[in-house]
Amino acid sequence: MKIKLYCAVVWGLALALSDAAQAAEEKPATEAAAPAGQTKSKLWSYQPVKAPAVPDVQQKDWVRTPIDAFVLAPLEAKGIKPSQDTDRASFIRRATLDVWGVIPTPEEVDAFVNDKSPDAYEKLADRLLASPKYGERQGRKWLDLARYADSTGFQNDNDRLNMWRYRDYVISSFNQDKPYSKFIQEQLAGDELWPGDEQALVATGFMAQFPDNSNSRDLVQRKYQITTDITDTVGKVVLGQTVECARCHNHKFDKISQKDYFSLQSFFANVAPVDNIPAKKGEVEKAYEQQYAKWEEATKDIRAKKKAIIDTHREEALKYHKERYLTDSREAIFKPKEQWNARDRWVNHRLANVTDEGSLESYFREKGESTDAKTRDPKIAEQWAELEKLDKELKKFNDLKPTTSSNTISAMTELGHPDAPPSYVFAVGDHEKPLEEVQPAFPEAITDEKPDIKPLPFSSGRRSALAKWITSPTNPLTARVYTNRIWDQYFGKGIVTTVSDFGKAGQKPTHPELLDYLASKFVNDGWSVKKLHREILLSSVYRQSSDYREDVAQADGENQLLAVFPRQRLEAEQVRDSLLAAAGKLEEKVGGPSVYPPLPKAINTTSGNFQGDPAWKTSKDVHDQNRRSLYIFTRRSIPYPILDSFNMASPQEAHSKREVTTTPLQALTLYNSELIFDWSKSLAGRVINEAGEDEEDRISRLYQILFARQPNDGEKESLQAFLNEQEAIIRAKAADGKFEVNVPAGVKDKPLGDPVRAAAFVDLVHVVANSNEFIYRF
Repeated sequence: MKIKLYCAVVWGLALALSDAAQAAEEKPATEAAAPAGQTKSKLWSYQPVKAPAVPDVQQKDWVRTPIDAFVLAPLEAKGIKPSQDTDRASFIRRATLDVWGVIPTPEEVDAFVNDKSPDAYEKLADRLLASPKYGERQGRKWLDLARYADSTGFQNDNDRLNMWRYRDYVISSFNQDKPYSKFIQEQLAGDELWPGDEQALVATGFMAQFPDNSNSRDLVQRKYQITTDITDTVGKVVLGQTVECARCHNHKFDKISQKDYFSLQSFFANVAPVDNIPAKKGEVEKAYEQQYAKWEEATKDIRAKKKAIIDTHREEALKYHKERYLTDSREAIFKPKEQWNARDRWVNHRLANVTDEGSLESYFREKGESTDAKTRDPKIAEQWAELEKLDKELKKFNDLKPTTSSNTISAMTELGHPDAPPSYVFAVGDHEKPLEEVQPAFPEAITDEKPDIKPLPFSSGRRSALAKWITSPTNPLTARVYTNRIWDQYFGKGIVTTVSDFGKAGQKPTHPELLDYLASKFVNDGWSVKKLHREILLSSVYRQSSDYREDVAQADGENQLLAVFPRQRLEAEQVRDSLLAAAGKLEEKVGGPSVYPPLPKAINTTSGNFQGDPAWKTSKDVHDQNRRSLYIFTRRSIPYPILDSFNMASPQEAHSKREVTTTPLQALTLYNSELIFDWSKSLAGRVINEAGEDEEDRISRLYQILFARQPNDGEKESLQAFLNEQEAIIRAKAADGKFEVNVPAGVKDKPLGDPVRAAAFVDLVHVVANSNEFIYRF
């Protein structure tokens, strides 16, 4: 009791201090208190975005874009000078990793370093932004926010074989420089705003990325959970608001009430996931149908026998299945269709989606395995035994099924009806405790604007109203939040470091005028994402050296003023993709169904889900195995190990920012992975092919590939010594004639010479690829 009382006192004191701090901060800076009767000013992030005047600075020749003036002004106020430009080789490696997510080739580096034209940097930026690799890199950043996955999660972790279409939509949108406003509108209301447009329908897959439990027996609760996931994601990702805090109680820090939360949620009250929308037939769809036809032909007799057994008790089995759901779900399930309301439609649509022949087999299992004489039926027990036998036979043909492709689309629609179920404020967020009914409305703390909802014959029109408000030029949050995310991508920290929290509990912007400049220009440029990237790439602040400076460390220990370019550890996908690129093995194909590269043998993937399929089906085509990490099948229950070690995004919810940890497992992964060692052998072979027989030339070429620079004399000496020492070690182990050596792979028309020396060179390549310099960009 004392502990509880103490906690209550501390929490009450914390809230009181928070309220006091909020009240103090919301007062205008020039006055002690707002005049009587006058409302307090809003939080800074709720203020309208206004283009600020570009600051006047002394070091005018450093200003290449207005961005630089906004960065330079506070530096000059502190008496700090910005860093000099980094060398060109470092710059192109930095920019290519940031824009493409993969290292540049030595030829690309040389071309830029030797380009003496006055617009060399402009041409580089334009080339990077014009490449499909730009869309792949930016797509990966957005998919983090969209909690993208190719499976549902939970205990069954069922495949979602349609989701790659949403991933490809995202990549394509960035490559074509689709206005960010339309990008958001399509994902929230594409089916309403552009009916009949397949890509707009695919875009609504953003809402359908929620983790899902097909075994849930409370369908009403499941609807609430899905709608909650969508609401929380939109709040966090697009508006930078922790609206989820207001689901159970009024927000403790921001002026977002429970009523605000459920009013926002009601925009999504009528949406339902639909996974069987026919897709336009292209190569993928035709290949899927051909492969699936082979499975159908091979299994038609088995399936016919199963159907014949189930048909003997189909109605009883279906009734038994429906009775397994909870009370409020059963109310809708057993209601005549002509009496369905909007919620009943959702429940019955969901029921149809999770009911298959396997669901009906539960009836036979119950009657056949029960030890209760009243329940057990000997005849059905025989049928159940036969069904089990047939199921085992059917599983033998699983390899014939398409593993990652489909011929349908997953989207979120409103099932062809304009009426939506009522929305309520729920006491402490409990959907079984409704209070007052609410209508769709925007959070009052952000705007006084009311939604203009125009119902459509096939949809409520609610999401169109929400999407138009979110992407309105007058919305104070949308442009600020997204431009801040792009800044965070390039500089490792956002201008607002809490990139998904622009509320009271979030951090204040370090450069508020710069943020508003970027946001206002973003909107005025037609929400062009590429123009935003281009201006940052061409700025002096982005061009700075990352070399350590003692004066900056003393004056600005966290480098908030950006007098030094911040170094960054590569993200998981950048590490893997750059290793593949260095080895000459990275596939350039863009888009298409997800792929399964091989997993370490120690990982057990044979248990599979309830359907009996293995959880990981390694792609047979080696080209698929070497595709960019973006295309690896994202299975929620089995994160790909190499990526997982380097802090890949968790798809369980919107992943706002990649964590950067330093663990022994990372070094062990890079050093001991059979895959990475194989890539090192390929890299060694590439170096020999490109550099010839001279070992010094080979070391230089290795550095050009991995680091975009030449080794210095000390590095050459150390690596030559390592090569000699490693050769001696391998030769000693090989003395008994039983030791197998690893030699460079893919060497063309060149004699390897001494295989032991060649094996030592593979080890040298492997060591250099494992160096700290490779997994950082400077």
